[in-house]
Amino acid sequence: QVQLVESGGGLVQAGGSLRLSCAASGRTFSTYLMGWFRQDPGKEREFVAAIRWSSGRTYYTDSVKGRFTISRDNAKNTVYLQMSSLKPEDTAVYYCAADPSGSSFVTSVTAYDYWGQGTRVTVSS
Repeated sequence: QVQLVESGGGLVQAGGSLRLSCAASGRTFSTYLMGWFRQDPGKEREFVAAIRWSSGRTYYTDSVKGRFTISRDNAKNTVYLQMSSLKPEDTAVYYCAADPSGSSFVTSVTAYDYWGQGTRVTVSS
C-alpha cells in the first residue's frame, strides 16, 4: 500500500516562498509519475506540477511556470514543490499524488491512484 504524507504548508505573504514535501512509502517508485494538485473550496482539483521518478522529466501548469519547481530525492523517497513569488491566487490545499503506471495523462486527476491528505497554503496580499 502506497502512503503519501505532505508537509510544509502554511501562511505566507505575497511574494514569499514555501517548500512542500511529499514523503512516499510502501513501494518502489522508479516507474511512478508523481504529481502535485491543488484545490480551493468549491472548485475542482487542478493540476500544478508533475515529475517522472525515473527520468526526472517535469511538467507544469502555465500559471506556475517560472515560479514553482518540482523535484525528487531518490534516497529519501520524497518529492518537493518549491514555490516562489507566491500570489494570493495560489491559496489552496495542495495534494501529492502518485500514478504507478506512469501514464501520459499527466494533468488528469483520474490518472493518479494514490493521494495524500493535503497541506494548506495560504498567501496573504
